[in-house]
Amino acid sequence: MTDDDRPPPAGTASGPGPLSGLLVVELASVLAGPSVGMFFAEHGARVVKVEAPRGDVTRRWHLATEDPGDDRPAYFCAVNWGKESVTLDLATDAGRDALARLAARADVVVSSFRPGRAAGLGADAETLRARHPRLVVVEVDGYGPDDPRAGYDAVVQAESGFTFLNGQPDGPPTKMPVALVDVLAAHQLKEATLVALLARERTGQGATVRVSLLASAVASLANQASGWLTAGVAPQRMGSAHPTIAPYGTIYPTATGGVVLAVGTDRQWAALCGVLGLEPEARFETNLGRVRHRRALDAVLGPALATRERGALLAALAERGVPAGAVRGVPEVFEQPEAARLVVRDGAGHAAVRTVATEPVRPLAPPPARGAHTDAVLAELGL
Repeated sequence: MTDDDRPPPAGTASGPGPLSGLLVVELASVLAGPSVGMFFAEHGARVVKVEAPRGDVTRRWHLATEDPGDDRPAYFCAVNWGKESVTLDLATDAGRDALARLAARADVVVSSFRPGRAAGLGADAETLRARHPRLVVVEVDGYGPDDPRAGYDAVVQAESGFTFLNGQPDGPPTKMPVALVDVLAAHQLKEATLVALLARERTGQGATVRVSLLASAVASLANQASGWLTAGVAPQRMGSAHPTIAPYGTIYPTATGGVVLAVGTDRQWAALCGVLGLEPEARFETNLGRVRHRRALDAVLGPALATRERGALLAALAERGVPAGAVRGVPEVFEQPEAARLVVRDGAGHAAVRTVATEPVRPLAPPPARGAHTDAVLAELGL
């Protein structure tokens, strides 16, 4: 039996699922790469997280109120459920040998090294796939293989246009409060990895999947990019407003809290006017008219909404088919059943939301303590 023919080692599985039997080796840290690992764990794959002796850096990213002695703070818990943790020093021959044995049994290897760094550790795609042609190697970096800069979400948000576009028109550019680029890159990686695994079923050959944070962000600019590329209009900060739909995204105060409207059709506009008791105006009859007269539109809607009770207003809008919702804080978000079902807890104070929102929901092991599975996995590898 060759290395490539060996079955994956038995271990702590995340539960049965469509990807049961796959072994994913995660060499990535922080958010984008580990999100890919957790995605596979949520679908039943075995995921072995290989960490440097000090562990994933997010083990040391504590909130001000968290215990600094807990190596599973909230940030680490966000994307590390359902995994096993192995600590290896890849700067040593023994560490590289252990990784080579583990990769020989793996289906997927996910890494997030700076360009040029992985080769010195024996963890680059060329080395791994030369030994194991069926392996799918997934690499994420900041700016592509020819740029050695480390990729940090806050910087890439700025360099990809997201920061410039976010914020009030008369205010400064503002970073998104979530590591949005990492999340977008993770989705690109998940999709590409699944495509590579499907292709392997057909051809017997693995693949190298590469994506940069910058490319993932630019690919997600969507209509903001095409507005410039097609129409020559450089997008500007608009607060919560939408450049081509109105009223859409703007937050309006009510007597009991903010609401956001998403009126995408003229029929919905007419229904909104009916709920608010507004007389139809020719300048607002079409979406283009509402976009062109946005300030006048806000001047009409603001007073009409300001005195309403939010709950009753949202109920009336829902009955008439007008898309609208409450502006909720994060604690309020989890009062909604559809949000609450995504929460995972371990009974020891660690909790997070699943990265997979689809049904069915499968059990997940808690985030692992640093190196918790090192001895067991090394024993499986004959070390």
